[in-house]
Amino acid sequence: MRRASFVLAALALLFSLLCCSGKPDPNTLVMLIESSPTNLDPRIGVDAQSERIDNLIFDDLLSRGDNLDVAPGLAERWEIPDPLTYVFHLHHPVTFHDGRPLTARDVKWTFDSLLTGKIRSAKAAAYRFVDRIDAPDDSTVIFHMKEPDAALLWNLSDGAIGIVPFNSGNEMTIHPVGSGPFKFVSSEIDKEVVIERNNDYWGEKAKLPRVRFAVVPDATTEALELRKGTGDLTINALTPDTVHILERESNLAVEHAPGTEIQYLGFNLRDPILKDVRVRQAIAYAIDRQPMIQYLWGGWAQPARSVLPPQSWAYNGDVPAYDHNPEKAQALLDAAGYPATNGVRFHITMKTSTTESTRLMVAVIQQQLREVGIALDIRSFESATFLADIINGAFQLYGLRWVGGNQDPDIFYVFHSSRFPPNGANRGHYSNPKVDALIDQARREVDQNTRKSTYAELQRILAEELPYIDLWYLDNVLVHNQRVRNLRLNPAGNYDFLRTAELAK
Repeated sequence: MRRASFVLAALALLFSLLCCSGKPDPNTLVMLIESSPTNLDPRIGVDAQSERIDNLIFDDLLSRGDNLDVAPGLAERWEIPDPLTYVFHLHHPVTFHDGRPLTARDVKWTFDSLLTGKIRSAKAAAYRFVDRIDAPDDSTVIFHMKEPDAALLWNLSDGAIGIVPFNSGNEMTIHPVGSGPFKFVSSEIDKEVVIERNNDYWGEKAKLPRVRFAVVPDATTEALELRKGTGDLTINALTPDTVHILERESNLAVEHAPGTEIQYLGFNLRDPILKDVRVRQAIAYAIDRQPMIQYLWGGWAQPARSVLPPQSWAYNGDVPAYDHNPEKAQALLDAAGYPATNGVRFHITMKTSTTESTRLMVAVIQQQLREVGIALDIRSFESATFLADIINGAFQLYGLRWVGGNQDPDIFYVFHSSRFPPNGANRGHYSNPKVDALIDQARREVDQNTRKSTYAELQRILAEELPYIDLWYLDNVLVHNQRVRNLRLNPAGNYDFLRTAELAK
């Protein structure tokens, strides 16, 4: 509390020392981002800034609906005549920003350049089940699969991979040419990316003439830029304390809506203590999420029951829940054979990053576990060391977030026994043959209703066995200048709101 008061006082002082600057450019929205995109070639860039800016410059074959299912994009319709064949019919006419028409040949080239290794990218793994792609005419694209892969449609939709012109090579990195609602203008590492409206866009045209993404790594500096009016908006970059200060400013406003980013705790199931499901369930009952949501996140988070967000078509909220219940936690620990000696049943170690919000969270969890006799030792490391230890299985308990990857139910691959590191992200070495079978079954099933039933059962089992404790989903919080209008937040927290945003004259 003392530290929070100090932060509030410091920010208030800084704000009071600054006066508002001159009038902002009436034709340019300045969006503050924490880092530069690493690569604006949509076949290569996998960091958040690259994918979110790419999604404004390029079009994907498909888009994503409000319940995180797939919807038409460049492909106005599609058919799946059998589980190994996907036929897409392209919207016509569509042109790239340089005036060239976009046809099936461009779609085929985009994916062939990955599959043949002409472009080296981590994204190629998402299309490992694609055998070949045909373009029988300008408006038709046919994907032939090696084996069924229900995740293919998701991996062809918003932010996954945009369509580039035929024969595009590494020059896309320097000067990306897409067909999206905005055109690339310029980029300077660690300074800015500038895009402008595509007046020839085939879909709903953007209202903003120009957007400048200004790179501001420091959150306090971002807040000051917003206060001065030299920055127009930022999303999910400021602490709740800072947001609460800024929303008092007459020239600023705050928008927030439920998001999909999830905070979770992961267990090492090879550990002699944590391999007992009763111990994992006891830890879940011992944790009280609500005070952390209220005081660490300002109430801008929602309790979680699945790694999938509630917005997902495949979400199942009817699963075992672990509301705060210290008495039940103690009963489970007694049954597991861990009586308290001098108030302590056993010690476990939790590894974390040095991120401030994470350190505050684990300090609260440490206190809550102490109340049921579990002594939690905390070890904090800088990000590279921390992630290396998690990947290598050098942990008992850890805390991380899924950002974006949990929006499609194919995320459950992280619990498949074939995905132990280095072959995947099953870092806790969870293994259940029934779960493996359900994951495999869902991936091969193209009927969404059947898949939904399979995923519902999968979520029920995971909620009982707890390879993860799902804590909360963070809200999307956007702070913006009052001159910016018509902002529509979506669950993914991407930059699609720039497609509809307007600047008041």
